[in-house]
Amino acid sequence: MTGGTPFILCLGALHWDVIAHAVRPLTRGGDVPGRISRLPGGVAFNVARALVRQGLRASLISATGSGSEGDALIAEARRAGVGVDHVLRRPDDAADRYLAIEDETGLVAAVADSRTLEAAGTALLTTAVACLSDPPEALLVESNLPAATLTALSAVPALVRMDLRLLPAGPGKARRLLPLLGHPRATVYLNRAEAEEIVSRPLKDAADAARALRAAGACRVVVTDGPRTVAAASREGEYSALPPQVRVARVTGAGDTFVAAHMAAELRGLPVEAALAAALSAAAHHISAPAAATGETP
Repeated sequence: MTGGTPFILCLGALHWDVIAHAVRPLTRGGDVPGRISRLPGGVAFNVARALVRQGLRASLISATGSGSEGDALIAEARRAGVGVDHVLRRPDDAADRYLAIEDETGLVAAVADSRTLEAAGTALLTTAVACLSDPPEALLVESNLPAATLTALSAVPALVRMDLRLLPAGPGKARRLLPLLGHPRATVYLNRAEAEEIVSRPLKDAADAARALRAAGACRVVVTDGPRTVAAASREGEYSALPPQVRVARVTGAGDTFVAAHMAAELRGLPVEAALAAALSAAAHHISAPAAATGETP
């Protein structure tokens, strides 16, 4: 697919985010006041929505239930301008959910219930292969998908030509991306904890993580580390940048916003340093702004 506004396919999760934000730091077993919201989410959806906000076109390959909660998710995705023609509806399954607890220091704990997405793995692979017959400018793949699906995807011949963007869905699912790690045109976005899971050892900072992933076979990596320095590495060299310091209003979805802004900047031809700066600025705005300020509805 060439010409016009860049088009990106996002393969992965579309679910409800249930986010509890405590008004003060939490300890184990703590019971404190706060606010609880429900928003459409999922790594693939969050990236797709953020890409649309960056002026690009994005479409989801995902799955959800066929009940009212699935209907509402589809409606929210359409309202955000995200393509949903390739979202599979599963009549016997519920919409997936992600539950997170945050406080002013960031994420405290989270649980992802991705049973519907995981059950649809084979069908999603078939859909993705069909979509690649008319290649998008980029394909984003995230690791909420089953390991078997990602392994099968790595063997698809059409994938070799793709600008592939890989994104773990947390440390517990990071190793699912291993079959795709050595793809010749892949960019892997992850945080230091996810990098540690992939290389199975502690890493002192983002730069150390980026070098370790390159040594493990990754072509190109971008590693974040909370408020600390971000590092990017490829065969062309190593780069780093410091995130803006902002007040934390929320953290869920910040990494996805970073990825979308970085992709958009690169697809528009910005150089490495400028693309990193654009991504960090977008993530800082997301972290410091309540959901309502960015047009998201609880």
